[in-house]
Amino acid sequence: MNKRLFAALFLLALAALPTAAQDRRPTTPAPSDAAAPEKGKDKDKDKKEEEKPPSVTHHTMTLAGKPFAYTATAGYMPMKDENGKLKANIFYVAYTKDGASNQRPITYAFNGGPGSSSVWLHLGAIGPKRVLLTEEGWAPPPPYRLVDNEQTWLAFTDVVFIDPVTTGFSRPAEGEKAEQFHGLEEDLQSVGDFIRLWTSRYGRWASPKFLAGESYGTTRAAGLSAYLQNRHGMYLNGIVLMSTILNFQTARFDVGNDLPYVVFLPSYTAAAWYHKKLAPDLAASLPKALEESEKFAAGPYTLALGKGASLSAAERQQTVQELARLTGLSAEYVDEHDMRLALQDFNRELLRKERRVVGRLDGRFSAPERGGDGISSDPSYAAIYGPFTAMLNDYVKSELKYENDLPYEILTDRVRPWSYATYENRYVNVAERLRGAMTQNPALKVFVAAGYYDFATPYFAAQYTFDHMGLDPSLQKNIRVEHFEAGHMMYIHKPSLEKLTKDVAGFYAAAVPEK
Repeated sequence: MNKRLFAALFLLALAALPTAAQDRRPTTPAPSDAAAPEKGKDKDKDKKEEEKPPSVTHHTMTLAGKPFAYTATAGYMPMKDENGKLKANIFYVAYTKDGASNQRPITYAFNGGPGSSSVWLHLGAIGPKRVLLTEEGWAPPPPYRLVDNEQTWLAFTDVVFIDPVTTGFSRPAEGEKAEQFHGLEEDLQSVGDFIRLWTSRYGRWASPKFLAGESYGTTRAAGLSAYLQNRHGMYLNGIVLMSTILNFQTARFDVGNDLPYVVFLPSYTAAAWYHKKLAPDLAASLPKALEESEKFAAGPYTLALGKGASLSAAERQQTVQELARLTGLSAEYVDEHDMRLALQDFNRELLRKERRVVGRLDGRFSAPERGGDGISSDPSYAAIYGPFTAMLNDYVKSELKYENDLPYEILTDRVRPWSYATYENRYVNVAERLRGAMTQNPALKVFVAAGYYDFATPYFAAQYTFDHMGLDPSLQKNIRVEHFEAGHMMYIHKPSLEKLTKDVAGFYAAAVPEK
């Protein structure tokens, strides 16, 4: 496995044109005026760039004991500039409830990376099908299979899954450089413009609109909340953030940046509890262990790190002992690392005696350490990569009837380098953009889903971010945070999937005004 895949992943997005209020079957959309080629352009070029119709299929499943009919649309959305020049082809899969009006909620969903396709949310949590895993989220032996997703969000919203350029089947147009899409601002523009175009072509401006992002997809969603408002006048009803990272300072173990050591600590405690490495007084209850860890992290530990060399010997010893107690590591190891436990140190050390490493995306997973020299792969990613890859490739062809010979890029390193030019010499922090969007649109609500065992985007880091985003007190009620006894992809854990869907359904009901 390429190490850069795991370093890039903060882990780690949905089309039907209504022909009438009671008939939502999609038809091939006509190009919008803005996308129409200019007169006088070469006819052969126009023909070459002519849109290929998406694949439209019709399906029925059982939801809440009743038949549920829906239409799936899979294909490319050609993205052109205002002069009609093709810039990219963005692949999407959309699901719409048959017979519903154009005022039904619509959700645009995507994963993160950068470099991840939308497969994880598509076949893990939101779509009408899901990859079959065990109750705990472990993969069965291959070959794998899909089952109807009884927890699909289609019960309360139509969904459009988006694969950003260079992920999934999405690609730059011929002659276009991929780099123009590979960056924070560039990505916001291309995905935001896709959302505007899909909304217009399929007549959904009257729909309540939501975004759902996971991992770096939460960074994208927060940025889009501002971009869609400011560029296209599109005001959202809600945003679902799963495994959130808005402030990158919380996840960068850099010299002089002590914040990650603080916000990662409760997740270390959770993993140590799961693997039975905590003392009896903490092992009895995960909530109790996390409560103690959070209090220590936000209080005495933060103060100790802040004191630096002025910390007394007695204070240092007390801090070392408490860190050892809350992490399951030896006091000697904690002291040797100057009370600062980077993620790779903890994941390698917790199960060292068993010669195993702990997963990054999900601390419940572990695997034999390779070569005894650090983490050469993430066992929690390796466990799901095969099942999701196989089932996506089978599903789009066998059920969605979509043909494409390109490799479907599940999680690619081809988006490197990713540009953060607007944040040069400082940490990326899009929380300010979300704060601005919520201030401008006080009806905008935010749902935050966080897994206790997530080391890619720790739950306490998300809490820190929202506590420090400077949101007006009158808008604090618009943020809802829920925690799950699972990892980055909390939905692979069946009980967490059920809780997630129930919680999100309630969030949508509160975010959509009553008629």
